[in-house]
Amino acid sequence: MTLMQKFLGATAALALSAGAALADPALIFDLGGKFDKSFNEAAFNGAKRWADETGGSFLEIELQSEAQREQALRRFAETGANPVITMGFAMADPLAAVAADYPDTKFVAIDVNWLDAPNIRQISFAEHEGSYLVGMMAAMASKSGTVGFIGGMDIPLIRHFGCGYAQGVKAVNPDATIIANMTGTTPAAWNDPVKGSELTKAQISQGADVVYAAAGGTGVGVLQTAADEGILSIGVDSNQNYLHPGKVLTSMLKRVDVAVYDAMKAGTDLETGVFQLGLAEEGVGFAMDENNAPLVSEDMKAAVDAAREKIISGEIEVVSYYANDSCPALDF
Repeated sequence: MTLMQKFLGATAALALSAGAALADPALIFDLGGKFDKSFNEAAFNGAKRWADETGGSFLEIELQSEAQREQALRRFAETGANPVITMGFAMADPLAAVAADYPDTKFVAIDVNWLDAPNIRQISFAEHEGSYLVGMMAAMASKSGTVGFIGGMDIPLIRHFGCGYAQGVKAVNPDATIIANMTGTTPAAWNDPVKGSELTKAQISQGADVVYAAAGGTGVGVLQTAADEGILSIGVDSNQNYLHPGKVLTSMLKRVDVAVYDAMKAGTDLETGVFQLGLAEEGVGFAMDENNAPLVSEDMKAAVDAAREKIISGEIEVVSYYANDSCPALDF
């Protein structure tokens, strides 16, 4: 069972259950909400799987503002929660400020890989590799030769998604047109399905017939509008194929659920350090199920599977946006 912890105001303390064990793990969701059907929800699913399998419990909080990040870290650490798992790159600065004050607490930073602290497990993903594969699928499914990308907050991480996607599209169709838009420049961009819908309609008006959403909760609006307007969409992080069966071409899987599950399973024995999960580690991939099977031909699946193996072997190099802060296949 899970123990829901919420802030009752900007300065309120966490309401801790008397039944919580000192070494219960804790999970801090990023802005956008636990049930965003994407990044945060993947984390929750991993935690729930651990709880269901072990009968254990975990502490959790859905942040309501940037100011609560450091407060949540300190509150959980002071209660003895271990490990404390954080979601999103925006937890990096608060972790840098807090981790040294609690040397006996192990922290997990998902989407962070640059901190210098001995008690943090930092996990990043090769999102560009998974995005390359769904980009190939987009190009193979497109009839117009124009596909779209809608990102959430305009940050290097999301450009990393878009860059891999564009390379996959161009690998199949060098003459393809790729339209790219970001939802915004603040954390609100992760939870704005109305803006996601508007951007989708704008891309459709420019000829896009497949749109990839890497935008957290905003992507719900992208997928809904794509289905309503009769084009295909591509989900992200979690398997979103079920949201609109027969309308979502695939979803780029980012196995945040596995990262959270593994951290909770390890408990206080968690290994710290920096880890990256890509195709070789099955940290990213693409979703196939009964909801999208009619959309993906055997030839499409074979081509993508072959590319996956070539990326793992090094025969295909997917250029990372981080390498030079630009993308050879897409001008953001």
